[in-house]
Amino acid sequence: MNKEKNPLRLSERANLNTPIQAERSVGHYSPDILNCLANLSSDEVFTSPELANRMLDLLPQELFRSSKTRFLDPCSKSGVFLREIAKRLLAGLEEQIPDLQQRIDHIMTKQVFGIACTDLTAEMSRRTLYCTKQANGEYSVATCFNDAQGNLRYMRCQHTWENGKCKYCGANRAQYDRVETIETYAYPFIHKPIKEILKKDMQFDVIIGNPPYQMSDGGNGASAKPIYNLFVEQALELKPRYLVMITPSRWFAGGKGLDDYRNKMLSDKHIKVLVDYANAKDCFPNNSIGGGVSYFLWDASWNGKCKVININGENRNETTRPLDEYPVFIRFNNAINIVNKVKALRQGSIERIISTRNPFGLSSKERGHSDRLEGDVSLITSQGLFYIDKKDVTQGKNLIDKHKVLISKVTAEHAGEPDKEGTYKVLSRTEVIEPNVVCTDSYIIIGGFNNRKEATNLYSYLTTRFVRFMLLMAVSSINLSKEKFQFIPLQDFSHPWTDEMLYKKYNLDEDEIAFIESMIRPME
Repeated sequence: MNKEKNPLRLSERANLNTPIQAERSVGHYSPDILNCLANLSSDEVFTSPELANRMLDLLPQELFRSSKTRFLDPCSKSGVFLREIAKRLLAGLEEQIPDLQQRIDHIMTKQVFGIACTDLTAEMSRRTLYCTKQANGEYSVATCFNDAQGNLRYMRCQHTWENGKCKYCGANRAQYDRVETIETYAYPFIHKPIKEILKKDMQFDVIIGNPPYQMSDGGNGASAKPIYNLFVEQALELKPRYLVMITPSRWFAGGKGLDDYRNKMLSDKHIKVLVDYANAKDCFPNNSIGGGVSYFLWDASWNGKCKVININGENRNETTRPLDEYPVFIRFNNAINIVNKVKALRQGSIERIISTRNPFGLSSKERGHSDRLEGDVSLITSQGLFYIDKKDVTQGKNLIDKHKVLISKVTAEHAGEPDKEGTYKVLSRTEVIEPNVVCTDSYIIIGGFNNRKEATNLYSYLTTRFVRFMLLMAVSSINLSKEKFQFIPLQDFSHPWTDEMLYKKYNLDEDEIAFIESMIRPME
């Protein structure tokens, strides 16, 4: 057991805005090093103290005035959540435990627990919380720990391989079956029972954190699978009273391993508050996270509608509504009434005339050949126009001799982020293509007409602000697919369409029109 220490002297030595320092140094400027940390990677993003406190503000504040409340960060990287929790407990328990050192020891040993992501982040988190990387070290603010890890633990884990994948996180064995000297990214919280990690079995009142977002899945290029959902699901398995986590918002529309998770989240009536940043830079200024980020409060005692808060730059919009009104979550509160007006006409969706993925069965890497030969059709690729034998087209043969509209499979925005004015273009390359023209998997085909006029009228429709707004309502990443068009109604393409015609058809009022035009910029 550690010998008694001088708290003020320790806090001055630590110089990390520790709980003690907050207690002793009120009114003195002290830069917070946790605001200066560079991210470990785009998959493991550090949380700022300001963001951590906004998330803690969602909780009932009486939790911080109870000496029995237990907190867990299951994916600690910098230790910021645990530090800010400890600071609140220090203030909240002052009357119950007047002696500062006794109060610190009680909080650190009985109330605040963490599981680190890696050995490095374990030491960093302990440095933040205990003022030293060893909980029982000479300069630790706590005097009651008998081991170096304290209550902020890390356990190196190995993946459990089944058919080349980890059965817990889905990691690819070819990439992550590593020797002891290399990080495995087998995060303890989703690979081991909590009792085995913490060396004790306990119930937590609050679980809070910012989990790793994704890991490479061995696919083409930078292909990756989400893993943040696994942390949320594992946290819920522990049956806390409250759960607060910040994750990418891509789950709103599902896709790549997230469909089941999306359905569970949208139908979960315990989600009391959802705070959404469509532009991740409004939350993490130095990160580009496609589809934005969001954090939520899950409350075991709550059973009702969710307070949805939209944050867009300096603008904040708040309303209470069910999350499962539609198959995908419509993130913008101001859009709900617009979508409802469109749905009320029961026209059916443009989905029915959109091609499946890889419309002609040609890989995005296919380049055909440069010189046109007999029997060839033109091939549109991301590297320009080539030619390919018509016989090599394996899908969508009924579309080859039709007039149709081609669009890029990715949105126009970098990482799904709006421009400096906060507006979106949504569609990037969009054009009418002639019969005997096909494309690679980099594109989607819409329509298939016997005359160019109808294809041109479809093009006029797709490029309206109205249509691109309706498309944006189902998009939560940079990738487009057939189901993302579900809110766009099918029209008569015997004539062209304009925004004015569509606003009138769906009886949109001035505020609704202004909202659409504030978000969607005109096509060039």
